[in-house]
Amino acid sequence: GTIIEAKSVREALDVVEKAYEQLDCERVYSALKFDIRKNTENRLKGKIASVEKNIGREVSK
Repeated sequence: GTIIEAKSVREALDVVEKAYEQLDCERVYSALKFDIRKNTENRLKGKIASVEKNIGREVSK
């Protein structure tokens, strides 16, 4: 799956809409999940840093 981080639901949906437009096909199936938390930023960077710390090396991004 693909994970995106956005400042608002609207911003996240705009990203999804642009992806659909790029696919330019007759049918697209998707399932979206939202984990909305106020007053937090860069959670993905923190999660990646934690994984890198635990495995002792950088991961490809």
